[in-house]
Amino acid sequence: MQQQMTDKPKRIPYGMQNWEDVRLNHYYYVDKTRFIPEIETANNFFFFIRPRRFGKSLLLNMLRQYYDLRKANLFDRLFGDLWIGQHPTPEHNTYLVLHLNFSTFSGSFEGYQERMDDYCRRTISVFIDKYADLLPEGALDGVREQKTATDLLDYAVNMAEKAGQKIYLFIDEYDHFTNIILSDPGTERDYKSETHGAGAFRAFFNVVKSGSDTAIKRLFVTGVSPVTMDDLTSGFNIGTNYTMNPKFNALVGFTEQEVRQMLDYYRQYFPFKHTTDELIEIMKPWYDNYCFSVKCLDEPPMYNSDMVLYFVYNYTDSMGRLPDSMLDNNIRTDYGKLRMLIRKDRGFEHDASVIQHIVETGEITAKLKDSFPSERITDPDNFVSLLYYFGLITIVGKSLRGFRFRIPNQTVREQVYGYLTDTYRDNDLSVEERIHSHLMENMAIDGDWRPFFEYITETLKRFAAQRDLQKGEAFVHGFTLSQTCMTSLYLPVSELDAGVRDLSGRGSGGYADIYLQPMLGIYPDIEHSYVLELKYLPSKATDAEVTAAREKAIRQITRYAESVGVERTAGHTQVHRLVLVWRGMDLAVAEELT
Repeated sequence: MQQQMTDKPKRIPYGMQNWEDVRLNHYYYVDKTRFIPEIETANNFFFFIRPRRFGKSLLLNMLRQYYDLRKANLFDRLFGDLWIGQHPTPEHNTYLVLHLNFSTFSGSFEGYQERMDDYCRRTISVFIDKYADLLPEGALDGVREQKTATDLLDYAVNMAEKAGQKIYLFIDEYDHFTNIILSDPGTERDYKSETHGAGAFRAFFNVVKSGSDTAIKRLFVTGVSPVTMDDLTSGFNIGTNYTMNPKFNALVGFTEQEVRQMLDYYRQYFPFKHTTDELIEIMKPWYDNYCFSVKCLDEPPMYNSDMVLYFVYNYTDSMGRLPDSMLDNNIRTDYGKLRMLIRKDRGFEHDASVIQHIVETGEITAKLKDSFPSERITDPDNFVSLLYYFGLITIVGKSLRGFRFRIPNQTVREQVYGYLTDTYRDNDLSVEERIHSHLMENMAIDGDWRPFFEYITETLKRFAAQRDLQKGEAFVHGFTLSQTCMTSLYLPVSELDAGVRDLSGRGSGGYADIYLQPMLGIYPDIEHSYVLELKYLPSKATDAEVTAAREKAIRQITRYAESVGVERTAGHTQVHRLVLVWRGMDLAVAEELT
C-alpha cells in the first residue's frame, strides 16, 4: 500500500495489537486486507499457526473490525483507503464477533480451570451486552447462571441461534494452555486429562464444534504449535489447517518490498544516515529468511514484523543511528518461554542432540508433521516440526528424506545457541561470562584471538576429565561454535548463510566456516574481524591426518572468504583467517594465514 504524505509522519505501531487504534490514531499500517477474500473462500473454520511476535494478534484484530456489525459505521474510516476498502466483500460488518484470547489467563496449571471460567464469564458477558438488542430479551441475566467456560460458550451460541444471528469466533493463542502444561513435565498427566475423554478443555472445543452446526458460521484459530489441536482431534475435527498453504505465506510478517516501502516512507520525515539498500543489508541477516510453505521457496522470504518495527522505531527515534542492540528484549523474553518447552537432556539423547546437530552442521532434514500428540513431542520428526512452528528453524528445501531446515537469522541463532549453552551448563560444561566477554573484546580491539580459543580448549579439557572422553569429544565442535558466536560484537555468517551450496545442497565441506562480521554500525571501534575454519578429529588421529585436515581447511577458508564478500563488509578492520583443528580435547592447530 502507498502511504499518504501528511504534515506529520505516521507513528510506528511497534507493540500495537489494537488495529482500530492503529487506524484511527495515525499509525503506519502494512496492508494485509488483500487476504480477506482468500480467507473467505477458504474453509469457514480456519486454523493458522505462526511463531510468536509475527503479527497474528493484529491480524485477528483487523478481521474483527471488518466483520463486526457494530463497526459498520466506521468502515470508511477504518478501511476506506486500504485494498479491501476498494474491494469490499458482502460479508463485511455482518457478524456478532466473539474474541477469546487464551493467553489472557496465564499462570500454572493449578487453578487454570477457574481462571478460564472467570475469563470466559467476563468476555461473554461483554459480548452479550454488546449485542443485547439483537439477542433474546434477558440474555445477559442468564450469564450469571452458567458455571464453566464450556457452559458460557454454549449459552452464548444458543442465544445467537435463537435470535437468528451468526457468530464469527476468533480464538487467539489457543495453545497457551499447552505451553503452560508442557513447560512443566510434572503436569503432563494433567494436560492429558484436560484434552482427552471428559476433560474440560476438550469439552470446551466440543461446544465450538457443535456450535458450528448452529450460530458459529466462521472460526479463526491461531497459535504457535499444532500440539493441542492434535490432542483434541476426535473432539474437534472441523478446522482446516492453512499454516503451510502458499496463499497465506505472507498473511503475517513483512515481505522485503513492504519493508522497503516503510523505510522509504519514513525517509521523507527523518534524517537517514543509510540508504534503503544499506538498511536492508543490515536488517536482513537479523530479521529475514522465514518461509512457511515449501511451494514458496522460489519467492522472497519473510521478515519478522515485530523485529522490523523495533528496528525502524529505534532508528528513526535516534535520528538515523542504528539501535544499540539488534535484538528486541521482548523477543528474547518470548523465545525464552519457548525454550522452556524444549526438554533439557543431560545425556544429549533427545532434544539437545537435535539442536546440537543443527548448530554443528547448519541444517537438519526431517519429515514435517502438521500435527502430533503431546506424548510424542520428542520423536525426532515431531521435535524438528515443533522447532519449525516456533520459528526457530525454517524451510530451505526438500529432499526424498523430507524437508531441509536451518536457523533463519541471527536473532533466532542467538536463542538456539543460548539453549545449547544452557544445556552445556546443565552438563557441567560452561564458561564464565565475564571472562568470555573480556576475551571477545580483546579479539575485537587488539586482534588477540589465541587466548579465547585456548580458554575454550581448557574448558573442554576440564569437562573431559570429569566425564566419559568419547562423550566429551562429541561436544567439541558445538560448544566451540556456540561460544564463538554468542557475542554482540560480530554477526556470525556461515557458509550456509551465504548461500554457497554444492550439488547435494550442503556446504563445501567441513564442520563449519564462519565469518565474524564486525558490527561496525553499532561498535565502530572494532579493529579486527575473523574468518574461521573449524575442524575436528578423534583423539586417536595421526599427525598425518591432522596435517591433511589443516591443508583442507586452508583451501576451504580461502574459497569461503571470497564467497561471503568479506572485503565489502569488513570495513576498516584487519581480517584474520584462522584455521583451528581439534584432535580430541587438544587444539592441535591454531594458525593464522597471512
